[in-house]
Amino acid sequence: MEETNNQSDQVVVSESGKSHFSQQIVIGHHVLTADEPLANGGNDLGPSPYDFLLTALGTCTSMTLRMYADLKNIPLKKVTVNLKHEKIHATDCAECENSDAKIDHIQRVIKLDGDLTTTQREKLLEIANKCPVHRTLTSKIHITTHMVD
Repeated sequence: MEETNNQSDQVVVSESGKSHFSQQIVIGHHVLTADEPLANGGNDLGPSPYDFLLTALGTCTSMTLRMYADLKNIPLKKVTVNLKHEKIHATDCAECENSDAKIDHIQRVIKLDGDLTTTQREKLLEIANKCPVHRTLTSKIHITTHMVD
């Protein structure tokens, strides 16, 4: 991947120079800022990397539910997704092999507004777990990294 920001299919992240950890993010014609919170040595000039991860999951969940509800004529008025990320000790995890390890835990709470039946709510929960970002986060991910001069 070349170091350029004129392609719409890539994200370019670079140090902004505004603070020690502050990053400029260019996605097509969108320019965003990321930073670490004050507690982690940043200046809190923008969301943290984990905030962006949660944002990806939350927006994908909400959009997927909206598309499905529209397709199936489900009277969904509004979707709200609250998310929280934390590292928990593996001893808190019955499925974990190493009890000294920490695992990532994302709590996702979905609020659906509208005159929905129990069956519609159950189906929407099933669909939420099929959003593309949820599938990516719960599958094996392969990341390749290359250095350029």
